[in-house]
Amino acid sequence: MKALLLSLLLLLAGCGVDLPQAVPNGSPAPAFTAHTLDGRTLAFPDDFKGKVVALRFWADWCPYCGPEMRDLEPVYRRLKARGLEVVAVNAGQGPEAVAKFLRKTPVSYPVVLDREVKAVGLYGVIGLPHTYLIDRNGVVRGRIVGEATAEVFERQVLALLQ
Repeated sequence: MKALLLSLLLLLAGCGVDLPQAVPNGSPAPAFTAHTLDGRTLAFPDDFKGKVVALRFWADWCPYCGPEMRDLEPVYRRLKARGLEVVAVNAGQGPEAVAKFLRKTPVSYPVVLDREVKAVGLYGVIGLPHTYLIDRNGVVRGRIVGEATAEVFERQVLALLQ
């Protein structure tokens, strides 16, 4: 159902219907709470103060999301000690679908469920994958719309980690 909603949003965008706007650079990152598969609650951005965060929106039906998540994992592992966090926000799917996906595509960074696509709406996400880059002060400093290579991702993250 959530995949259908996101698909509808994409179609409406092509028809000139006003959709939620992307969060502009220089704006505070919108706050939301979400749950991990094991039931922990994460409060974003409060739980990540002082960290550079790549907030990644994804779903299992997105053909680019799995390969991108695999490609970004080594970058995350290399840069975590320097203050990088990656939070993978699943757009509208249930825990069963997310768990199945993660068995095939394991990652060490937090994965949270956005079943009601509230975070998706707050960030104006209308296509997947979609990544926001947020500085140590909780301010949006960039975004990557669509699939990113590990090299592009690392270059943008390194600029914020300095």
